[in-house]
Amino acid sequence: MDAFYASVEQAAKPSLRGKPVVVGGIGPRGVVATASYEARVFGVHSAMATAQARRLCPNAAYLTPRFSLYQKVSGVVMGLLAELSPLVEPLSLDEAFVDLEAGGVEPDPAAVRAVGERLRRDILAATGVSGSVGLAGSKMLAKIASEQAKPDGLVLIEPGTELELLGPMPVRTIPGVGPATAETLRRAGIHTVAETAEAGEAELVRLLGKAHGAGLHALATGHDDRPVVAERDAKSVSVEDTFAEDLTDRTRVQLELARLADRCVGRLRAAGRSGRTVVIKVRRYDFSTLTRSETLRGPTDDPAVVREAAARLLAGVDTTEGVRLLGVGVSGLADYTQEDLFAQAAAAETAPEAEGSAAPERTEDDGASSVRRWLPGLDVVHRELGRGWVQGSGLGRVTVRFEEPWSVVPGRVRTFGVDDPDLEPAEPVPLIRPVVGSGC
Repeated sequence: MDAFYASVEQAAKPSLRGKPVVVGGIGPRGVVATASYEARVFGVHSAMATAQARRLCPNAAYLTPRFSLYQKVSGVVMGLLAELSPLVEPLSLDEAFVDLEAGGVEPDPAAVRAVGERLRRDILAATGVSGSVGLAGSKMLAKIASEQAKPDGLVLIEPGTELELLGPMPVRTIPGVGPATAETLRRAGIHTVAETAEAGEAELVRLLGKAHGAGLHALATGHDDRPVVAERDAKSVSVEDTFAEDLTDRTRVQLELARLADRCVGRLRAAGRSGRTVVIKVRRYDFSTLTRSETLRGPTDDPAVVREAAARLLAGVDTTEGVRLLGVGVSGLADYTQEDLFAQAAAAETAPEAEGSAAPERTEDDGASSVRRWLPGLDVVHRELGRGWVQGSGLGRVTVRFEEPWSVVPGRVRTFGVDDPDLEPAEPVPLIRPVVGSGC
């Protein structure tokens, strides 16, 4: 999917279409989850501190994530993929591998392209947002093709053209090649995929070690035999990120871990599961990798609980010399949730800014009355004016734009007191107008 969270928000909010949108933590320590293509022009990208994004693109709309809506849209997309093949391997809410041959698609370029184009049309019609399709004979090449197709396109790498396409690409294009590996290869005079293939397996093994060198040579020569594996019986759910530059700032490491914990819970909830054991993975500057785990009293799918457990695990890890990869996982999966109330209470006291909740926060005002804090981007409904979304709030006021995904023009804007009794939080509406049936 193309800039998934931001694209969903643009589809849901007609006034933001064609404008820069940034989704993520909106507080002073927030981190960007997704930036629209309009915002990327200004240099904004995922994993960037929101404060830096605001400096680069001050006129963007900065919105709180609505994970429940993203999960619903993802479910529709994954359902369309499942109609193509029994072998669908989700990588996240917005990305998956599909084995088309297992679904009976003939390995003919014209037939494959037709399936891809139909899929793009079906996704747009069913969700209101666009996706990009990469078609190739292996997972690595399909991934590269989908990146080349963005945004809203399709790229087919036909058999026999793989090496011609890969050759001039930078070596960082190959999965598993991070900054440190790229620097090792650069010192050896290797900059492109073609030069990596020409170096030979023996030289790459000498430079990078047996497993890494042999694997890199296979990918550089277009060989990728990894099968598409359906996640029907997954024993764990995890996410991880490799950073372009090693992280040395402890606060940044903590923020990235919290962001990954939220992503992991998003995948967990999308699968309708909960988990009992939280695991973190830390790969340091020297490629040494360690994992730490903590088993809770019962299964959970609460992001605050997972964030807090991950933070406790990180507390015992030295990150001063640099971190190149972080990961968060949940194992011991179950189909139900038995919240650990003690862990929840502790998490509520120490967790970073909550994201994705439909309800506004309530805070104490002068130690007496309780007032509501409305987060930008979340859904509301007014007793007379109908449905809308929070455009901003502050100084005891909340500004709302009244529009729905199918509004013909951008909606009108009104401002209310934060405790206006006619204004209430609401659940997200579908991106496509529901069809009302008729009986006889």
